[in-house]
Amino acid sequence: MNNKEKTKEFKKRLYTFVLRLIKFVENLSENRTTKIIGDQLIRSGTSILGNYIEAYASSSRKDYTNFFNHSLKSANESKVWVAILRDCNYGDKKVAGWLLKELDEISQIFGSSILTLRGKKNI
Repeated sequence: MNNKEKTKEFKKRLYTFVLRLIKFVENLSENRTTKIIGDQLIRSGTSILGNYIEAYASSSRKDYTNFFNHSLKSANESKVWVAILRDCNYGDKKVAGWLLKELDEISQIFGSSILTLRGKKNI
């Protein structure tokens, strides 16, 4: 698989993740906690994809790397919100587990890409 195909596949993976995340949040029981944390989770979770898309419209390698860095930070923030919801017994635990696993893998991909972009890791 070449880089263009990998990029397309990863974009598709992020899009699928965002759709599942939105459904997870929409299915939470309604109370003050789920409203606040759900809103934060929607912001951080959708930001992962948004910043990834923005990276490809960036004008420099530095901007590209910065957008990847923002995606990584948003993925890490999203992990916290999903874990809190899971541990408070809000939401489907199976879906929360899938989201956390996917966020771990997404974070690893962004982290590795950032190191490569900064020249600190050999390809």
